[in-house]
Amino acid sequence: MVFEEILNLNFLGNTAGDYLIALGIFVVVFIVLKIFKNVGIKKLKKLADHTRVEFDDLIIKFIQSIAWPFYFILALYIACQFIQLSNILDRVLYYALILIVTWYVIKSVQEVINFGVQRVISKRQKEDERFEPGSLNILAKVLKGVVWLIAVIIILQNLGYNISALVAGLGIGGIAIAFALQNVLTDMFASFSIYFDKPFQVGDYIVIGNNRGTVKKIGIKSTRIQSTQGEELIISNKELTESRVSNYKKMEKRRITFKFGIEYNTPVEKIKKIPEIVKNILKRFELVEIDRVHFKELGDFSLNFEVIFFVKTTDYAKYLDTQQEINLALMEEFEKQEIVFAFPSQTIYLTKD
Repeated sequence: MVFEEILNLNFLGNTAGDYLIALGIFVVVFIVLKIFKNVGIKKLKKLADHTRVEFDDLIIKFIQSIAWPFYFILALYIACQFIQLSNILDRVLYYALILIVTWYVIKSVQEVINFGVQRVISKRQKEDERFEPGSLNILAKVLKGVVWLIAVIIILQNLGYNISALVAGLGIGGIAIAFALQNVLTDMFASFSIYFDKPFQVGDYIVIGNNRGTVKKIGIKSTRIQSTQGEELIISNKELTESRVSNYKKMEKRRITFKFGIEYNTPVEKIKKIPEIVKNILKRFELVEIDRVHFKELGDFSLNFEVIFFVKTTDYAKYLDTQQEINLALMEEFEKQEIVFAFPSQTIYLTKD
């Protein structure tokens, strides 16, 4: 009888028995959730050992990251459905549940974004060691920011705020910010354009107007180029997307045209041999593909030849090395054949009356 009387005692609209039932439900739910977490992780780990999919590792990581406050508030909320609470306590508990659930939802979405971005970066880096992940990392941060913005709006809506007025205010504020950061945003979107369109990559040798050099870094606002003179050029991404860019790294082979002249007093028989001499020299080089060699014109002070060939490399230094070896071989062979290169000169003939 005494125990029944105790159970029937009323406090804040609920009997002691109601509180005892709610406490029992709280303990049971809390324990069940903890067991589910531990058992779920073990089951997932066993499945993960037999699969090559990395997404199950992400799920395991997320479940492990759920801390006891989440289970505590969730169990407390469920238990409190069996008792009468004041409006204030009921709202506080509801808001606490909304906040913690939203937090873990945001955290899970961020993990999915990180997972997806890292997968893309890893794949791209395997395909191209020069791949610069800067734009993708910025895109991931932007997506995370959008997720947080949506979450804040949802929370405020559940707290009873007028979302329409807030969204309108954010729209006006967003327009003002967009005007203030117009140049920055333009460069940022230009960096995304460079990433997706890929007109050049890190390590490419490019020419923009009168500037030329090797791309060192593609940033969110600007691109850094190491010029051939040695200094670092910093060019805005907007300017790069609006300019004509010549990318020499994209060449499969380099077309070379060079000319030389010999003296006018060179015998015709030797002149006839020169094209064959040049071709034989060019055939020595594996990287060289001959196009043509011609006695092109009678110049003001020399007999001019034009040589056109291809160097099967995109490396500018290798091209220069090849051209140097060709020049030296040509000089050696002409020296043997007693053929003299011409240089600017003027011959004056005097007649005696």
